Amino acid sequence: MKLIKEKEIVNLMIDIYYKKELKKDKNKKIEKEDLKNYVKYRLSLCPFKENKPFCSNCKIHCYDKFHRELIKKVMRYSGKRIIFIHPLIAIKHIKETFKRKMKGDK
Repeated sequence: MKLIKEKEIVNLMIDIYYKKELKKDKNKKIEKEDLKNYVKYRLSLCPFKENKPFCSNCKIHCYDKFHRELIKKVMRYSGKRIIFIHPLIAIKHIKETFKRKMKGDK
């Protein structure tokens, strides 16, 4: 269940980022779909499954260098904006981050 939810949230964040990017360059549509497919594939291979931390806090980096840099851009841009678009998702993310830090997880 957690992986399904995480895939949905990442897709939402990718949509937020590419809404801006597609206004500048219509050719970014292929890049957007490629990133969504890549993230979906990599999450399906996650060895932690339902106990996985956020990718940014994970000890294992599953993404290749290109996609890791791209998803960082997406997260930096979308993370600041998601609270205005989907405040519940943002609050749950903050709560989960806080809970993991209290447990001592990274």
